[in-house]
Amino acid sequence: MTGRIIRTDACVAEGVGWLCRADPRMARAYEATGPLPLRRRPDGFAQLFSAIVSQQVSVASARAIWGRLEGAGLTTPEAVAAQSDDALRALGLSRQKAAYARALAEAAIDYDALRHAPTDDVIRTLVAVKGIGIWTAEIYAMFSLGRADVFAPGDLALQEGARMLYDLPDRPREAALRQMATRWSPWRSVAARMLWAYYHVQKQKEGIA
Repeated sequence: MTGRIIRTDACVAEGVGWLCRADPRMARAYEATGPLPLRRRPDGFAQLFSAIVSQQVSVASARAIWGRLEGAGLTTPEAVAAQSDDALRALGLSRQKAAYARALAEAAIDYDALRHAPTDDVIRTLVAVKGIGIWTAEIYAMFSLGRADVFAPGDLALQEGARMLYDLPDRPREAALRQMATRWSPWRSVAARMLWAYYHVQKQKEGIA
């Protein structure tokens, strides 16, 4: 079972309503953030390849490299698998990322089947590929597949958002935040959107100050 799928802004609003009724701190966060974004993305090989490209580089660098890959037609597993590592590196990928791209291309993931697979199976399938970690897999499930009840507790902005919203003495570590997020089920993906939005609102206030 895939569980609830977030398809529209109305789905996000439904999740917000549930969270605000269930958790007064979430209601307080929503007063600060206002309506939350849908943030749906495409699914498939290109989305995951783009995530690999974006690892540990600036947004501008990632866009430039991805633009070159798109220009070369390297957005399908077949096209990537047919290239040498040197050819991939010539377009801006590091040696490590070229290896990750090849691993993803050769993984033979059934992306259509992932749309209907249980979220735990989605995560297991993706993290089995070299170069894809739990954070990338959770973000893919959240935004590319629209799963309503996924969280990414390893995300530093989510950790910091939770620290600020719940007045915690320290930023919660991944295991602690994963446990904390159980209170937001079955709308953990919307809770993540709330915490990201709250984090950015608070950081903007600090910038003004």
